Formats: sequence, structure tokens, C-alpha cells
Amino acid sequence: MMHDRGESDGPVVPAKPPNKTASAVAEVVEGRGPAEGNVASETRPGRRAGVSVSSELDRVRRVARQDKDARFTALLHHVTVDRLRAAYRAIRPNAAPGVDGVTWRDYGRDLEENLRDLHARIHRGAYRAKPSRRAYIPKPDGRQRPLGVAALEDKIVQRAVVEVLNAIYEVDFVGFSYGFRPGRSPHDALDALATGIQRRRVNWVLDADIRGFFDTIDHGWLLRFLEHRIADNRALRLIRKWLGAGVIEDGTWTECVEGTPQGASVSTLLANVYLHYVFDLWVQQWRRRNAHGEVVVTRFADDFVVGFEYRRDARRFLADLHRRFARFGLELHAHKTRLIEFGRFAADRRRMGAQGKPETFEFLGFTHICATTRDGRFKLARITSKKRMRAKLREVKTELRRRRHLPIAEQGRWLASVVRGHLAYYAVPDNALTVRAFRARVIWHWRTALRHRSQRTNLTWKRMFRLANRWLPFARITHPRPTVRFDARTQGRSPVR
Repeated sequence: MMHDRGESDGPVVPAKPPNKTASAVAEVVEGRGPAEGNVASETRPGRRAGVSVSSELDRVRRVARQDKDARFTALLHHVTVDRLRAAYRAIRPNAAPGVDGVTWRDYGRDLEENLRDLHARIHRGAYRAKPSRRAYIPKPDGRQRPLGVAALEDKIVQRAVVEVLNAIYEVDFVGFSYGFRPGRSPHDALDALATGIQRRRVNWVLDADIRGFFDTIDHGWLLRFLEHRIADNRALRLIRKWLGAGVIEDGTWTECVEGTPQGASVSTLLANVYLHYVFDLWVQQWRRRNAHGEVVVTRFADDFVVGFEYRRDARRFLADLHRRFARFGLELHAHKTRLIEFGRFAADRRRMGAQGKPETFEFLGFTHICATTRDGRFKLARITSKKRMRAKLREVKTELRRRRHLPIAEQGRWLASVVRGHLAYYAVPDNALTVRAFRARVIWHWRTALRHRSQRTNLTWKRMFRLANRWLPFARITHPRPTVRFDARTQGRSPVR
């Protein structure tokens, strides 16, 4: 592998190492330590993270860490048949097929021959990206979210390339970036945010959302950002092919002159690269140069929350952020972006001003609330978002209608998986009542579906509860306190501890 050095001509000056000011302390809260730890270790295997980063990429990772100006000229040779095979195995077997209709099992019937042919086409430049198939999934607010379903070979190649590029970008990405990164989960972001609000001087919270982010990414800027680190023209050509492949909806092909399809394996990495240069590095500079108090940041993909000590810092930040985003074709969602008074002193201040209780905000499916412990101390409480809960219960109700004539055991096993999945995400401290309410509503919908199987039914509530207790897991809190898990995750790995 060869690399060269050159001064970046991009719009953002690389961030300086953390110092001992408040901004550096904030990096501890935001998870700077785990970022370093993730870089030094192998990528956690799994469908989201892809396959493990092998020792072949160790030098790439080492050079990226040691030289922040290095541009990598030879990356595509890391896309081997073995890496393509591992990428294929990481894809869900039941995933929807793309425009070519090829399923995971179809491709696997002659897997080795297919992979060797794919590998040869990639390296001689004959590989062609196929358009994505447009599909829609319901959003919690009732609208439809557009997805781009890639063809199977495109999924395989994208996963393999993303694994190689992660060896570089996992070194570069900042600590408060959590979305769709190897070894990082939504709960890691939630823990970091909760720890920052509870331990730092946070009195104001900016809850922000970027309007149509994945649909408005500027391809020109994105490629310029990628070229800060990547000088391998063959790798860049692959990315251009994916960006220019377009989408097919109702048999009609549409060119995509901006944006990247949600659902594609490469889209999340490209989105993180875009926001790394547009937002993350800029936030670090803004915090050092302009903030008078503490600033705590947590970002998960295009959703981010920023906590401020002073209101004047928050207002200036929001105004500067509008101008920053406009430069790169982005816009904050007017109805989803709010600056609210929040934190340990918010309740007292609003009570003195006769303003009522502090407002709440939502992040990653949870409503965040200013609450108090039994002895009157401030705590951050998190409960399931009402929109998310209603949307999930609507799905359960609809699916139960479809399944109501199936054997009860089959219904019970399916509902058990639904409840287990819900608890695995939402069973956090202070959310016990809400997760119990979710289980109770599932039981209610199940009973209604069973009673509609026949006009003559003797399904009493006593019998229904016996069925529910046999098949459905009980609602118990399974997650630790966010500060406890955050401390366990970051201890000894932060450069400023």
C-alpha cells in the first residue's frame, strides 16, 4: 500500500488534539475513549458492522492514525474473494432482492464461482452498479420513508469496500459520532447524552434534525471530502458508480443527482463522512473558539443533540449552524429543531418564572424528561416515545389480524419475539411503566384477534392471562443506569482521563 501526503484543500481545518479546557473534558463525556479503543481493535462482527477487519488492514489503520494528512492510493486490492465471501455471509438471507430479483439463496447456489467472477469484474473495471429498487416503510408519524434496495452483488461489494474504508475513517471520526459505526449502538449514544446532561453544566438543549438529509447530500462536496483521504481512483470510481446508479420505481428509472439511497450498505458510511466534515469538525472548532461555557454533543446519523451551559452560546451556535449547513446544501428541519431549557436547574428556574414544567425532547425513540429522585435530586428520565409506541402497536394489531387463524402456539412464538425485541431496546431504568403498558396492549390486541376467530368464544381474561404468561416474556428492566454503563465502557481509554 502506498500513501502520499498533501495539504487538504477542504473547507474545514483539521481539529487540534484535545486540550485541558472544558471542551476537552466534554470529549470524555461524549465517548472519545471508546473511539480510540474501537480503532485499535477489530471491527465487531455482525450484519451492521460487516465482517471483522483482518490483519491485512492493520497497516492502513496504523498509517491513518499516525498521519492525518495521508491519502491512500492503493485500497481496492484489499477487496479480496475472502472479503467478498464474508460480506455475502453477513447479509440477511431473507433480505428483499433488488431490481435483478436475485436472492441470497439464488446467489449462494454457485457461490464460489459467482464470487470469483465478481472479484474479476471489480478489478478489471467491468463491474457495473445496478439501480436501487425504491421501497417505502412507514414512519412513526404516519408518513412513508423511501428506501433504496440494492441488488445483491451491489450489497456484497459495498460491504467489502465499507470494511476497507472503515480502517481509515474509524480513526478519523470523532467521539460524539455514534450512528451506524462498528462497535457503537444507539444505546451508546443515549448513555453518552445522559451522562453529559447529568454530569456537565447543561442548562439548554438544542434538539436538531436535518431535513431530508440522505436525499440532499451534495455529490460534489461528498467526493471532495472523500478525496481528503482516498487517492485510489478505482475505489472512488466505485463510489461514483453507486451514487450515479439511480433508482427504479414502478418500472421507471430516475437519475439521482444528489443524495444517497437509505438502506444501502455504503450510504451510512458516506453520510458519516459528509457530516464529519460539515458538522463534527466544525463543532469542535466552534466549541474551542466561540463557546463561553460547556458544550456537549451527541450525534447519531442525521439526528443530534447539543447541550449548552449558556443560552447565548446556544443561540449563536444555532445561527452559525444555519449558515454552515446552507453552504453545503443542508437545512435544519424547522418543526423538529428546538432550543429548550433543560437540565438540573431548569425546573426551579421555570417555577420561579411561572413557566411550568421544563419541556421534553426526543432522541432515538426515547422522550427525555427532567425528573427528580426520591430525595429530590435531579435525574434524567427516559420513556418510550409515544409516537414510536403507537406505531409499533399499530403494526402488531395489523399483523395479528392477518395471523389470527394460525395456531395459538405459532401466534405466541411470534408475539414473544416482538415483545422481546421491544424490551431489548426500551427496558431502561425509569421506563418500567411504559414497557409494561406495551406488553399489556399487546395482550389486549391478541385477545381481540382471538375473539374474532369465532362468534362463539369463551376466551375470558383469566384464560387470556394464562396464555400471555405462558408465551410472552414479562416486562423487566434489563439495562443498567446510563452513567454506569458509560463509565464501564470508557474507563481507562480516554486520552484526557
